[in-house]
Amino acid sequence: MGDNATAAIVAVSLFGALASLAVSIKAITRAWVERGRDEITMANQATAPLADARLARLEQAVNTIAIEVERMSEAQRYTTKLLNEQVRAEARPAQKQLDR
Repeated sequence: MGDNATAAIVAVSLFGALASLAVSIKAITRAWVERGRDEITMANQATAPLADARLARLEQAVNTIAIEVERMSEAQRYTTKLLNEQVRAEARPAQKQLDR
């Protein structure tokens, strides 16, 4: 074998090694990117049920607060009605005494 044949074998071997290195780097990069996408997808899927559960609890809490506010306003109306009736009842005897 001559120097040219040896140089050709070295050149072909070097080219093959660089090509296989490039293919390996491309495969590793693709796998790494897909792994990142999968992690993002899994994270979004995992948080969706948690967000739905939190929204359901928030909705239930708002409904409970609305019911309690309605009860308080009903109690306020009732108290106001009783106080107005009491004031009217006290005012009537005073008017009767004035009329005599």
